[in-house]
Amino acid sequence: MPRGKSTSQPQLKDQDLYEELRDEGQSKEKAARISNAAANRGRSAVGKSGGKSPAYEDWTVDELHTRAKELDLHGYSKLNKKDLIDKIRNH
Repeated sequence: MPRGKSTSQPQLKDQDLYEELRDEGQSKEKAARISNAAANRGRSAVGKSGGKSPAYEDWTVDELHTRAKELDLHGYSKLNKKDLIDKIRNH
């Protein structure tokens, strides 16, 4: 196991919202991020904060590669744009 990585799961601040998001098909990481943000700022504030970034379809492949790298994804360099977008959205 790499140094610095915790073996314990992070605590969820809004378990019900987390479960709803998982049921909708969101990844564990994304569901946890959203549910914790909602608990900290309120559910309505989290919903209003989105939509400021252009859709991934409007990004260049180079920009998508940069985003995939930021997310620590692997195996994206040979993907076409559509599959790269899917990988980023569903990580």
